[in-house]
Amino acid sequence: MGVSQPPFLAIDLEGILLPEIWIAVSEQTGIPQLRLTTRDIDNYDQLMQMRLGILHDHKLGLADIQAVISKMDVLPGAQEWLAWARQQLPLIIITDSYYELVAPFMPKLNFPTVYAHQLEVDGDGLLVNYHLRTTEGKRKALESLRHLGFRTMAVGDSYNDIGMLQAAHQGVLFHPSAKVQADYPHFPVALAYAELRQAVEQFIAGERVALTAK
Repeated sequence: MGVSQPPFLAIDLEGILLPEIWIAVSEQTGIPQLRLTTRDIDNYDQLMQMRLGILHDHKLGLADIQAVISKMDVLPGAQEWLAWARQQLPLIIITDSYYELVAPFMPKLNFPTVYAHQLEVDGDGLLVNYHLRTTEGKRKALESLRHLGFRTMAVGDSYNDIGMLQAAHQGVLFHPSAKVQADYPHFPVALAYAELRQAVEQFIAGERVALTAK
């Protein structure tokens, strides 16, 4: 009798456990273009270059963004859901955000394992570039976990998560925008942590994840 593949869960961060950082920055600065996220623009480099240009034009630096983050909290119910999930199976958070931005949230989430990117700041504290761990890191991470013999589930909400969801044995969208959901209707959709818990339980049990898309 063969050995079954152990389950492994990979999740996005913003939109899953945290509110969207750039939307909060937009609201605090009054710059509407900064509301655009990977839910709206599927080209990540285009999105980041736009953000860097806007910040440069308005002379906003890392300290200004961190000041906004200092007033933010994790999403309601995120702490409890994550604590439960970490007791059920191995879990990693794979985000296209940056260590410099997400670090303040880590104590509130009991220091989970997070793969993030890094920002480059000049001597004046202005953001001048961003550095990815690797291109298509989310997809590659799930492919590697599969090659390591894990049965994988991935949870995301945006266009930049789709490669990860497609590479997993089971992909689930959590509270996606109507546009993302319409473009990828074959993924089951969870709209609350209770439904996401149900999806994880079904996955662990080896069942097909069956959630009703609203």
